[in-house]
Amino acid sequence: MKENEIFDVKKAMLEELFTSKEYKPMRFKDLVALMQVPRASKYELKAVLDQLISGGKIIIDAQGLYKTPGDDMKVGMFSGTQRGFGFVILEGEEDDVFIPGDATNGALHGDKVMITIKKEQSGSGRRKEGAVVNIIDRGRDEIVGTFEKSKNFGFVRPDNLKYGKDIFIPKELTKGAVNGHKVVVKITKYGDATQNPEGKIIEILGHVNDPGVDIMSVVRAYDLPVEFPPEVLRSLDQVPEEIDPQELISRLDIRETQTVTIDGEDAKDLDDAISIEKVGDLYRLGVHIADVSHYVREGTPLDQEALKRGTSVYLVDRVIQMLPHKLSNGICSLNQGVDRLALSCFMDIDAKGTVVGHTIAETVIRSDRRMTYTNVSKIVEDNDVEVCKEYEELVPMFHLMQELADVLRERRHIRGAINFDFPESKIIVDKQGKPIEIKPYDRNKATKIIEEFMLIANETVAEDFFWQEIPFVYRTHDTPDEEKIKKLAIFINNFGYSIRVGQEDIHPKELQKLLVKVEDTPEEALISRLTLRSMKQAKYTVTCTGHFGLSAKYYCHFTSPIRRYPDLQIHRIIKENVSGKMGEKRRGHYDKILYEVSDHSSRMERRADESEREVQKLKKVEYMSAHIGEIFEGVISGVTSWGMYIELPNTVEGMIRVSEMKDDYYIYDEEHYQMVGEHTKKIFKLGQKVTVEVMNADKILRTIDFALVEVEK
Repeated sequence: MKENEIFDVKKAMLEELFTSKEYKPMRFKDLVALMQVPRASKYELKAVLDQLISGGKIIIDAQGLYKTPGDDMKVGMFSGTQRGFGFVILEGEEDDVFIPGDATNGALHGDKVMITIKKEQSGSGRRKEGAVVNIIDRGRDEIVGTFEKSKNFGFVRPDNLKYGKDIFIPKELTKGAVNGHKVVVKITKYGDATQNPEGKIIEILGHVNDPGVDIMSVVRAYDLPVEFPPEVLRSLDQVPEEIDPQELISRLDIRETQTVTIDGEDAKDLDDAISIEKVGDLYRLGVHIADVSHYVREGTPLDQEALKRGTSVYLVDRVIQMLPHKLSNGICSLNQGVDRLALSCFMDIDAKGTVVGHTIAETVIRSDRRMTYTNVSKIVEDNDVEVCKEYEELVPMFHLMQELADVLRERRHIRGAINFDFPESKIIVDKQGKPIEIKPYDRNKATKIIEEFMLIANETVAEDFFWQEIPFVYRTHDTPDEEKIKKLAIFINNFGYSIRVGQEDIHPKELQKLLVKVEDTPEEALISRLTLRSMKQAKYTVTCTGHFGLSAKYYCHFTSPIRRYPDLQIHRIIKENVSGKMGEKRRGHYDKILYEVSDHSSRMERRADESEREVQKLKKVEYMSAHIGEIFEGVISGVTSWGMYIELPNTVEGMIRVSEMKDDYYIYDEEHYQMVGEHTKKIFKLGQKVTVEVMNADKILRTIDFALVEVEK
């Protein structure tokens, strides 16, 4: 029997022991005697017990007794706060558990913990409350923060305020850091409920005011891989500059088909191209995606690194690519006038936007023109004479694209898909990385054309493979929590809008109707953003449970294998299927690996999203630091017991602290999400317009403080 099989047998024996009615909690030495473990094998028993603890199957209580958790014990991820208390996100459960500051047991943000839940809280309708009884696994042992020096020691304030505690640094372990240095700390002691963690500085990133240090701090804090490993770089020698002529034999050759790419001006990795024609009453749409999987073979160093990264990360002035430039900007980029390998989805679409037939094929394409959103918009939206003349032979194609995009958009609208057209912020920085302007992204008709075509391709591919019952990676989006929808209903009521909140799950059409009502109103951006926040996060799954936001039964990510690993993964599955190689052995292989691929990809996507938001927050704070004392109009976007969040038209958000509201003593009305003056009865509520002065912008805390100037009546 192999070593790992022996380990599994011991683990199974112990699981059976702990769940038996006769078992009573006992210490390690008693378990050694009971299991008749030789002295030399004690460490093996300890390893098995540690794995059972890590999996949440057993715990060690305060007396050192090993026992099963019981119904009041749960395993989850600890999420800390700046104020010392925290929450535990439970595995497989909707509601998290509140952990008071005196019950964290030294847990830090990101730790996997075992908690006990107070029985009197359970089922009462209030948030459950618990206490950490055991720390199963530490989330991080390296933390990024700002160094501060005292006479005999130093300490580091973590950039991530969820850590809640400063890290003590002995004088001899400061590595020469001075006040204001951004540093990476290796934790040597995690501390407990009464003592702060202790660590040593292992890297100095630079001073907080040095150009580029702020973003590099985020990169290190989120453990984003910047450099590619040597074995990956060596493997690039095998990547060709041009396609192999032998590929023309087995692929569909569509190089003579009129094809274009449409992207932003600064895009380098062009991974999707479009062809379109109309035959009778049917639109024939071709969505051609770079065949990245041809060059990134399963199990190779390139593939392993791509899976590890999961996605490309976009950090204002830089991109951390999932794949090296030689692939993403070279052989896998559908550049104008060169032959490229693609995976194409050809769809026949009727006048109502229904896909009545489709084929998926491995192809060779040659893009005729590298178009930009700006120029296509000038053709279909502005009818710009000069641009139309420059691309004369393609103008009919773009008008046909616009025609089909309108049909597809209307079809999605009828079924209840939610369109979030609010402006996302685009931060413009200079060569030193200093923000000089914050403005909304330009979303025009050209960007919407491409969105519609990518959406219909993703739906078509997902439905195809769902009905073939082939192991697959889907993009799913669950129905929102009832509580969050109720909060949204209260918020929009302040603007005079309403949504039906009944006993059954809300239908996406209800939210769609709300967004249609607020279109072109001053509050559109705010309500759209808060509606989005009230919904759950989309994720990758092996089961097809539908996409709430798109009101789609079938959905996947097929269109960006250069920058998303799930797309690359399903390209392999699709190609094996269309070439007739998807036998039982390969189905079994994908059944085995896809859950972990999906789960890991979802986690890497969340990491990318969080780091991107963190950099945006940093740059917004830096931008507003140049506007101290200036007056802005904003809208109350959040109300809490400690103050009001104000959002400006450029998407910058700051706070008016309740302690700074000097004209009265304000009480937080939790039920109505509003502040009420105790004496004046003055009310500040969500959605209300206010005029504010910028008082402070703290780069270290990443906060912006406003002061109230006046209220618009």
